[in-house]
Amino acid sequence: MLVRDTPHDIEVFMLQRTTSAAFASGMYVFPGGRVDDVDSGSELDELCEGMTDAEASDLLRVPSGGLAYWVAAIRECFEEAGVLLARDSRGSYVSLADSDSQLRFSESRHDVHEGRLSLAELCRREQLRLAVDSIRYVSHWITPVGEKRRFDTRFFVAVAPPSQEPLHDDKETIASLWISPNDALARAKRGDLAMIPPTIANLEFLAPHRSSIAAVDAARQIGVPTPILPKLKFDSDGRVTGIVFPDDPQYATMP
Repeated sequence: MLVRDTPHDIEVFMLQRTTSAAFASGMYVFPGGRVDDVDSGSELDELCEGMTDAEASDLLRVPSGGLAYWVAAIRECFEEAGVLLARDSRGSYVSLADSDSQLRFSESRHDVHEGRLSLAELCRREQLRLAVDSIRYVSHWITPVGEKRRFDTRFFVAVAPPSQEPLHDDKETIASLWISPNDALARAKRGDLAMIPPTIANLEFLAPHRSSIAAVDAARQIGVPTPILPKLKFDSDGRVTGIVFPDDPQYATMP
């Protein structure tokens, strides 16, 4: 979740998935994707600023390789939204304020997405370090047992770099917008923006906060999120009739 400040609220950047997507087609989501092999390795670990693999793995409660989740979040934000959470040799976020930088990094974005350029190669070429320390772990969602496609998904939040403007890629995503969490929730309730439950829940986390720093700090205070594993509700004929979440009284009595 990339967030930014407005005079009276915060906004979060959202993308609409293509209607041909196998999962969550047409839904509004945050930039993201899976952790790939290219997101791990000592070369990348050395380019990460402010967090070690051991620290990341401890937060995720995995034996090792946790830092790859933060790297994947950075890579996916760059590929899907054109935002690069990386700092230059002066410690400042990459600026895309001038046309030359916009063109250069736009080409790099597509090269990284197509596998012609690795994130590590981009960082070395541009003398950048990945700002993993700016990204806070917010929540952990696991798809209900019984779904055909299941995901084990971690959500993160970070303040968007000031001199970069996100934009959907017109491939995996077909539209994008900055929107306040409260407005997004209201539009989802009206049916204007289609969303899946984890997206709505994470918007509800953002909604009380009036600054991006406050939202990121609230995420930091969570520490290690409790995994959320909803359960499918079935009728007597075995058809799915709904989803039950852990805070529902029915949850504990369900198989």
